[in-house]
This record gives sequence, C-alpha cells and structure tokens, in this order.
Amino acid sequence: MTPPAPETGLDRAIRPFDFIALIINITIGAGILGLPAKIYGLVSTWSLLAYGVSAAIVTLIILCFAEVSSRFSGTGGPYLYARVAFGPLVGFQVGWLFWLSRMAAFASICNLVVSYAALFRPQLSSGWERTALITGIVVVLGSINFIGVERSARVNTVFTVSKLLAIGAFAVGGLFFINPDAFVFPSFPDYTSFSQAVLLLIFTFSGFDVAAIPSGEVQHPQRTVPLSLLVSIGTVAVLFMAVQVVCIGTLPDLAHSERPLADAAGQFIGPAGAVFITVVALLTALGTLHALMLTGPRLLFAMAEQNQLPGWLARTHPRFRTPYIAIFVTATLQLLLAVTGTFLYALTLSTLIRLAYFALTSAALPVLRRRTDVPMAQFRVVGGVIVAGVTVLLCVWLLSNSSGREARDVAIAAGVGLLIFLGMKTR
Repeated sequence: MTPPAPETGLDRAIRPFDFIALIINITIGAGILGLPAKIYGLVSTWSLLAYGVSAAIVTLIILCFAEVSSRFSGTGGPYLYARVAFGPLVGFQVGWLFWLSRMAAFASICNLVVSYAALFRPQLSSGWERTALITGIVVVLGSINFIGVERSARVNTVFTVSKLLAIGAFAVGGLFFINPDAFVFPSFPDYTSFSQAVLLLIFTFSGFDVAAIPSGEVQHPQRTVPLSLLVSIGTVAVLFMAVQVVCIGTLPDLAHSERPLADAAGQFIGPAGAVFITVVALLTALGTLHALMLTGPRLLFAMAEQNQLPGWLARTHPRFRTPYIAIFVTATLQLLLAVTGTFLYALTLSTLIRLAYFALTSAALPVLRRRTDVPMAQFRVVGGVIVAGVTVLLCVWLLSNSSGREARDVAIAAGVGLLIFLGMKTR
C-alpha cells in the first residue's frame, strides 16, 4: 500500500493514469448527454462554433490552473489556491461555493439518469420510484467512496475507459451516416442566444477543476496535475465536437430531443442502437456521479483541516483512511438536492459558481508569481499574465449573461457562506 500523505493522513493512492481518467470521467458526463439538443435549439448549426469558442476559453482557464496547481501538493484544488493567494475569506467563499456547485452538478446528473432510465421504465420519471432510484445511486456510490480511495480510483478508471470506448464508437460510427444537407448555417444568432450557449457549454468542458481537489491523494501531484489537465482537455474537445456533428447530421429534430444521443443512434442504427446508447448514457452519467462523490467530500475535508469548518469534518476512518464524516454529509445533501432539483437549473447554477472561481484561480497566477513565500511553479505558462488577464475578462463576460434567478441564488449562497466564515472565526 502507498504511504499516507504525512500532512493529512490520506493515502497517495491515485496514480497518474488514474488521475487523467478522473478528469475525463468527470468531464464526459451530463453535458455530452443532455446539451447537444439544448445548444442546437439556441443557436442551430452555429452550435459547432459555440463548442469551439467554449473549448478555447476552457483551454485558457486550464493553462492558468496548470501553472497554479503545479505549486501545490495538498488537498483542496481552487479552494487551496484562492486561500493562499487572496487570504482566508476569499478562500473560504471559493471553497464553500465550489462545494455547493458540486452538489448542484450531482443533482443535475442524477435527474439526467432518471430521464434516460425512464426509457426502460416510465414510472421511474416520477413519484416514489424516482426517489428510490436516486437514493440507491447515492447510497451505492457513497459506499464505494467510503471503503477507500484506491478502490474508488480503480472503479473510476473502469467507468472512464468504458465510456470513452462507447461514446467514441458512437461518434466515429455516426460520421458514416451524417446528412451533409443538415449543415445549413442560417443568419448568425443574436448576442444573447450565442453567449448563453457558450455559458452552458462551459459546464460540458468542466471537470478539471473538480479533479484537482484530491491532490493530497495523488502521486507526485505537482507534475501529475498540470500534465493531466492538458491531456484531458485535448481528448474531450475532439470527442465533444464529433458527437455534436453526428447529432446534427443524423437527427432531423435535434432541438426537441430529450435524449439526443439515443435518438441519433436510433436514426442510423435502429431501435437496438437507441437502447445501446441509452445504456451507455446511464454508464456515462453514473461514472461522473462517482467522480463527483469522490471529490466533493475532500473539499469539506480540506476546509476543516484549515479550521474554516468544524474539525470533525476532517476526521478520517481508521481503517479505510477516507474522510467518512465529510462523505456522509456530502452524500446526504446531494440526495436532497437531486430529489428536489431539475437538470437545467442545477446545471446553470453550477456553471455560474464555476466561472467565479475560474476567474479567481486565473487571477491567482500573477499574484503567486510575485510571491516568494510559496513553492516555485513546476509548470510555467508563456505569457501567463496576459493569459490570466484575458481569462478573467472572458469569465466576467460569461457571468454577465446569467439570468437574475441564478445570480440571486448564488448571491444568497455567498451570503450564507460569509455568515459561516464569521461564525467559525468568532468561535
């Protein structure tokens, strides 16, 4: 067994390959299953350009993450970076909102699982059967996470390889059935529609930020994390673009599809293809849920370690070396939000929170470069200050296109976080 990380008592059992798989697993999740139709409904064939713009923005964000993360080896990801760069209050708010965004992302994907599972049994879409299905998912994934990070990482890798092979087969196979006449570009969409499409697609490409949280359990994190970030974004960008091309080229009524991948497969393979892709979609979503269950509790653990949350959240199980109380708290709240939430609202809320801490992590790059009391970066971005400045401006642009409801809820969540911070500080 790998030795525990001396500063936390956690096992550094996540190998570099497992870490790359973790990032890809989180990224290839709810977005690729539910958004091709919603984005097409917003901007039609211009959705391909929206994917390209989103991929470019996320690449800039990842470059900033790669340099900043290469300075640290502890648990926490963006929470750790913000706390060191900007102080305890900003760090706490990033960690608090980051954790809430993981809850919202988990809820959105749970609701997508219900939508796909209802193809086999319509009763699963509502009532007690829906609640029972969501409860079963949370209990099983929470139990896997509880019994050890090494086992959990291996399960994650199996999920990742399976979904890559299956969705890759859909994307490659579907290219032989596309109808070129479907690729008609009408007049360019209005500013609001296109910016909203890009905003939603940021969710599709996200995942790297979550994967950075358990760095305290990653082998050689200062080298592994930056390399894994860059490898992962290249892999998923190619795959996502191919899936969107297939959906546009094979599904005539793409904008109104609830299950675009399954419906597209039904068009060029038949009913058996739709069933196969539905199974793949369920596997894909479950894999992402597993990765979120793995990473979310580690954020509470990291904040409790810094005395910004109650110390009992930092307790590790004597046998399994996992933060078992943080796992239980996270799983319980994920269950409540999944049962009461909807896919699109939870997705948008998660994206807004992500953009806020993306901007802060990017802004941390020039701040940390001027600091002499932090470890040296193992990865350095050429023109990093300019890249960070452009990235912050792009994040602010996307945030400006959010709706009033989600912005209000994020502000309320930040207010609650401030009260918790002040309460812990007084204590």
